[in-house]
Amino acid sequence: MNDMTIGQFAQAGGVGVETIRYYQRRGLLKVPDTTSQAAHTKAFRRYNADDLKTLRFIRSAQRAGFALSQIEELLELDASQDRRRAREIALGRVAALDAEISALQAARLSLVKLSNACAEGPSGPCPILSAFDH
Repeated sequence: MNDMTIGQFAQAGGVGVETIRYYQRRGLLKVPDTTSQAAHTKAFRRYNADDLKTLRFIRSAQRAGFALSQIEELLELDASQDRRRAREIALGRVAALDAEISALQAARLSLVKLSNACAEGPSGPCPILSAFDH
């Protein structure tokens, strides 16, 4: 996967061209030098396998819930091999995920109770509807 145009690079990474450009503006991806086969042809930026590896890391980190600023720091830390700080960032994300999971579990429990109350209760308005009315 060497020598890809921006369109090929974006497709290989599962994103749009504008996403590539946005990541470049943010400093997450480098802007490659332009290359031209001949003096009369248009110059193109070419992306390589290392660029694709970085793009895939960015996308995976986003799916894990990292903010772009955190991803930028992780990329910088990878270059400096600062494992301690990278671990701190990862543990911070784990704590945030734990909090989100806890909140989702509480919401789930509430909905189960409300749906049971709706099914078992007397006639009239369903408690689910009135619970969200506040």
